[in-house]
Amino acid sequence: MNNWEMDKNINKFDLEERLINFAVLIIEIAESMVTSRAGNHLSGQLLRSGTSPALNYGEAQSGESRKDFIHKIKVVLKELRETFVCLKIIHRSKLYQSDEKLKLIMNENNELVSIFVKSIETAQRNMIKEEK
Repeated sequence: MNNWEMDKNINKFDLEERLINFAVLIIEIAESMVTSRAGNHLSGQLLRSGTSPALNYGEAQSGESRKDFIHKIKVVLKELRETFVCLKIIHRSKLYQSDEKLKLIMNENNELVSIFVKSIETAQRNMIKEEK
């Protein structure tokens, strides 16, 4: 088990820490990708979409209203989904050497997507309750 996996287990319910750890691993992957036209393009795309969830989650914590919070959390979810597609392209085109690390990050990506789908559903349900 590497440090990232240990941190993930220790902070299982600390979303900000999970998102920061996710972004760090995304950076490591992007920095180690094959240097080619496609590798450079996709590593840049991966850096943008894969580090964005942590930053947007931080912004969501200062949401001005529940509606604003939901909107920002939806941006986090959108970026996570984009990152997952980018990782699949990288994996299938063999632009990164470690299948193990790609599978690890893709699994974490899926878990984070699930968490944010549920978070959005809960926040929307609570917003409806407040409006009644």
